[in-house]
Amino acid sequence: MLTTRFVDGAPCWIDVTAPDPEGAASFYRALFGWSYRPAGPEGGGYGFLERAGRIVAGCGPIGGDQDPATWTVYFRSSDADATADAVRTARGSVQAPPVTVGEQGRSAVLADQMGAAFGVWQPGRREGLDSAGEAGSLCWAELYTPDIARAAAFYHAVLGWETSAVSFPGGVYTTLSPQGTGEEGAFGGMVPLADDPVEAAENRPHWLPYIGAEDPDAVAARAAELGGRVRMPPTSVPGVGRLARLEDPYGARFAVLRGDPRET
Repeated sequence: MLTTRFVDGAPCWIDVTAPDPEGAASFYRALFGWSYRPAGPEGGGYGFLERAGRIVAGCGPIGGDQDPATWTVYFRSSDADATADAVRTARGSVQAPPVTVGEQGRSAVLADQMGAAFGVWQPGRREGLDSAGEAGSLCWAELYTPDIARAAAFYHAVLGWETSAVSFPGGVYTTLSPQGTGEEGAFGGMVPLADDPVEAAENRPHWLPYIGAEDPDAVAARAAELGGRVRMPPTSVPGVGRLARLEDPYGARFAVLRGDPRET
């Protein structure tokens, strides 16, 4: 379960990059009611998206060789440099090497063997998000990959994750948990890219963050009105809940969910 009691390997931060961060912030303000707070003159255009005064995500400009716009999921690490080294050893890649963010912590953007990008955060003063696992904040994270077994081995070597097979109507779902937390610690899952027509259309391995929503249908309709795109319309999945996959006006992908993904 996603909480703000962060342990190593658990999701602890998400952020979205866009060519127009203020425009992106306006979209998410209208969609989720998030407010935007700039990090300040030394933030390089980065800022914080907040709900009821609590940080739920970051927002910043596109940098380096990054995709036009993207959501990135960050996982807690007690040593970002060691994690980057482990990624290299496991034949992944380092897209942005570890860097110190003031006194807040240390971060890096990495990629697995199949090219799915993710971040790591080594906490300093900031442990991570102020809100998680509830409506209006990160509640699940999903990896779309061409090879479940290979991805599971990679992330176990790099972040110590454990996997579990959960049966549900229509098949088996592979859940992810930080080492030693068991199924109760599940924060996300892995989906075979080829088995999902929505994600397989572009054949690009990637992480997809889910934001909790009390009414996914209303959020999807509103996203379209605001210039976003509904990639998968609101759908009910037995034992899971109701979800929709969306895209903001700049192309960054995310999903919304009402329900508990661990329910069976």
